[in-house]
Amino acid sequence: MSTQNVFGADNQQERLKMIGWIVGFSDGEGCFSVSIVRNKTSSIGWQVMPEFVITQGKSSLDSLLLVKKFFECGNVFLNKRYDDHTEDLCRYCVRSINDLSTIIVPFFTSNSLKTCKCKDFLFFSKIMNLIRQRKHLTSSGMKEIALLASQMNRRKSRSFLESSETIR
Repeated sequence: MSTQNVFGADNQQERLKMIGWIVGFSDGEGCFSVSIVRNKTSSIGWQVMPEFVITQGKSSLDSLLLVKKFFECGNVFLNKRYDDHTEDLCRYCVRSINDLSTIIVPFFTSNSLKTCKCKDFLFFSKIMNLIRQRKHLTSSGMKEIALLASQMNRRKSRSFLESSETIR
């Protein structure tokens, strides 16, 4: 992340303000999630998909672009809404295993979240460590990841854990 290359005191103060803003913004509007989906091309038939997302209404698109510029990774997507809401949604999303491992996880490890999302991040960080160790390529590793992921966010049961394929 080249944004760490700051030389002057004013730039350092601005960087610290930006870090605090991103941590608070992520605490309020961010989400660390791990999905496990069927994938017939995978050796074990399942694929793990971790992601970090911040969602905002389209009128706040500039805030997501600032986050993208700060991290120098991820993408911003527009999600059209066809319900009774008046504003489309924008999502800043990081799905790259490398970017999650080398940019997002180290950032939030050094700059702690303050809400219950801190607990989700700790599970997310453990899962990313298992992925770096390539444990997601084995059934036992995938079960471990699924158990950790089931404790995140709304503590929803993972279909991977309920699949007859995992009871071999």
